[in-house]
Amino acid sequence: MVSAVVFDFYGTLAHWAGDEATDYAGVFAAHGYELAPEDLDAYFARYDGVDHAEHSVSEAAYEAWVRRRLRDLTDVCGVEDARVDEVIDALRRSDQGEMVAYPEAPAVLSSLRDAGLAVGVCSNWGWELDTFLEDAGLLGLVDAGITSARAGARKPHPDIYARTVAALEVAPSDVVFVGDSWEPDVRGPRRAGMAAVHVWRPAERIGRRAPALEPGDHRVADLGEVLGVLEVLGRPVVRATT
Repeated sequence: MVSAVVFDFYGTLAHWAGDEATDYAGVFAAHGYELAPEDLDAYFARYDGVDHAEHSVSEAAYEAWVRRRLRDLTDVCGVEDARVDEVIDALRRSDQGEMVAYPEAPAVLSSLRDAGLAVGVCSNWGWELDTFLEDAGLLGLVDAGITSARAGARKPHPDIYARTVAALEVAPSDVVFVGDSWEPDVRGPRRAGMAAVHVWRPAERIGRRAPALEPGDHRVADLGEVLGVLEVLGRPVVRATT
């Protein structure tokens, strides 16, 4: 019986208000360097599933680790040592841009809460998730938010899923996990015993092909369709209006 729905944050519930907010390639270009798309993809993939408990003992320790990780990008782009801190400072500023909810997100979360379902967020994100949720108008619709920064592990590491279901006081088998990233939000949750819904917004995936679904997987084009999945799973939800 489904008793909770857990969402990824960025790319699932919310997105940057402007493309420039996290345009790492644009930051490098503004400083006279080129960041290839494959290098950026490799950078993010390198840290998926990492256990980093030793870096999550405090916000300061975590920030220092983030800056060391960003050194991977400055190295691959050939940034001179004298300019590394300048470029990393600009990258970190780009990570603090304005975040806005996808249009359907507030009504979907309200619908779930009205139906008596617990709502969680589990995200490979920094120390300040609550601030971004509040800015996006979603904080009051979430029962528990767990980030990799505080959990000490990045999806799809099993520890972050365990922390999330514990915070919601539910069993993994009673959770539907919803997210836009294949390994962190679909395969990882399935291995942890949850159902999974892959969010694939066509307008954001032009020229790309969605991974093949496995038996028991679900895919939606927006969060509104998650309610239909819940009906298939035996937990119909009445859609709220905002």
